Order: sequence, then C-alpha cells, then structure tokens
Amino acid sequence: MGKVFNLAEVSQHNNAKDCWLIISGKVYDVTKFLDDHPGGDDVLLSATGKDATDDFEDVGHSSSARAMLDEYYVGEIDSSTIPTSVKYTPPKQPHYNQDKTTEFIIKILQFLVPLIILGVAVGLRFYTKQST
Repeated sequence: MGKVFNLAEVSQHNNAKDCWLIISGKVYDVTKFLDDHPGGDDVLLSATGKDATDDFEDVGHSSSARAMLDEYYVGEIDSSTIPTSVKYTPPKQPHYNQDKTTEFIIKILQFLVPLIILGVAVGLRFYTKQST
C-alpha cells in the first residue's frame, strides 16, 4: 500500500505537465502516458480532480490497459475526502391542470365557427341567386 492522498492534494495535479487520476480508490500519475493515450490527453485531463472510476469503467478498457495502471501507481486516496454522489432531484413544477375540457371545447369551436360562417355565406349566395 502506497502513500494516502486526499482529494485536495490529487486535484492540484491537473495539467499536462503533472496529471494524476483517481481510479478505484488508487491514485495514478499518468503524466508520461498523456501523449500515448488512444483517446487523447484531453480525456485524461478532463478526469482530474475527481474520482475518475466511472469514466474509466464506462469506456470498457482492455485487460492490458488495466495492467498498465500498475506502472503509474503512486498511492491510495482517502475515500472520506471524495464527495458522495448526489442523486438528481428535478425542481418542483407547478401543478398541471389535467382537465382539458375547456381546451377541447375551444379547439372544436375554432374548427366549427369558420365552417358555420362559410355555410351561411354559401347559403346566402345560393338564396340570393335564386331570388333574382
């Protein structure tokens, strides 16, 4: 077991000249690997300052990639310094009125009123042509 670091110490190593990652409770100095990483150095740099375990696992690294981690190992992380993930809770929304009766009536009227006006106009036209 190596030295135990806290999150603040590891977070200071967050640039291309000094890049440390936290993966599965272990701290790795991946500075020398930045140029060789298949996904590019930006991927590694974006994972600094936090627990990068999920990022690492989501990609589906090969067993040889996992074995390479041993060569970059520098110590352990004090897990009490890593914030626990917070479950997302959506903001409160105002109550939505489920009764759409008035909305339905308005849509029917928007359709029927022009038809009634058109029918009256055609009827008047037809009636006035027969009268003359």
